[in-house]
Amino acid sequence: MQPQTPRTMTGSLAAAHAAAIEANEPIFVPATVHADDRGWSLMNQLQGVMTHQGQVNFSVQYPGVVKAWHRHQLQTDFWIGLVGHLKAGIFRETDGKAWLQIIGEKKPGVLIIPPPLWHGVATVGDTQAGLLYYVTHAYNPAQPDEDRRAHDSVTGFPWGVRHG
Repeated sequence: MQPQTPRTMTGSLAAAHAAAIEANEPIFVPATVHADDRGWSLMNQLQGVMTHQGQVNFSVQYPGVVKAWHRHQLQTDFWIGLVGHLKAGIFRETDGKAWLQIIGEKKPGVLIIPPPLWHGVATVGDTQAGLLYYVTHAYNPAQPDEDRRAHDSVTGFPWGVRHG
């Protein structure tokens, strides 16, 4: 399997979200790093998409861990790798199309994953990685909007490090 890189869009995150929903595919929106002699920051990363129905989460993942696969019927995920680096995998079951995107400190931006695409993430490198993510629908423990399958259930998806 040769996953593709998601389409990249610049400009409004709201427009990229609408395009991801319409095309039923992930979209990556690169971020501008603001740096000076005090450090660096990423600003206004989720502007235009956050609503009162959503939820913001932060997850730390250890080296060698693959968290995959899951999907949602209602919610769109917006992923930002803040610490370390992560390999995001996205899979569209209807036609077998797959995408792969590295996100993290050296590849800042927002990866938009619309429903019902299967998606997951693996830590890249030998340090832990942190994922900040916004979901358009808050978690409902009484009726979770989530289906799961094993990380190796998408035949040939390259969760390991690729050389070459």
